[in-house]
Amino acid sequence: MILFELTGTENNPVYQKLAIANGNRQYDFLKSIVESSLEIGRPFLSQHVIKALNFQAITCLHTNAGEYRPCPVYVGDYAPPEHYRVPALMDDFVNTVNRSWESSDPVGLACFVLWRLNHIHPFINGNGRTARAACYFVLCLKVGALLPGEKILPELLTQNRDRYVVALKTADVSLENGGSLDLTELHALVSELLNQQLGPVDGDEAPPEN
Repeated sequence: MILFELTGTENNPVYQKLAIANGNRQYDFLKSIVESSLEIGRPFLSQHVIKALNFQAITCLHTNAGEYRPCPVYVGDYAPPEHYRVPALMDDFVNTVNRSWESSDPVGLACFVLWRLNHIHPFINGNGRTARAACYFVLCLKVGALLPGEKILPELLTQNRDRYVVALKTADVSLENGGSLDLTELHALVSELLNQQLGPVDGDEAPPEN
């Protein structure tokens, strides 16, 4: 059963109900693999984890869940790399993340994961959900804990979609004409939302209510 093929739209209430259920399962899976990675003492990013996160997000909603896309996709006016380039790009991406693991700050590395997965757009659908989950996976492993908070970073990014999309596009633009990747705007947004997730640090006073 592939609901998008049966309904022809993501706005169908049955599709949306399963999408929410998949999102809940993806978060449960995300928590489990963070905890398992920390317990075994092997913090790194793998293509298997990324594919599994995508599978959890779009299974029974779209074809090729957890598999790299077999065709071109378009995101508004952005055309991601051709599908035949995706496996090599993902190899390079994961290797870059793991080579940078020790030398990168947690938010910086998480932002790179968030941007690069969106830029490659390796899956037929659910790329944003997968990128946000993978970003959070890397962030938690880098700090050595499953971060607390009623609303976590992936959800907060979704709620701030307009700013998030602008930050991704700003990073893309920084590469034009041979420029260097600039994730400053995305880093600032992620840092802000992470502070929102974590709430006041012990010893900080909450602002008085009006």
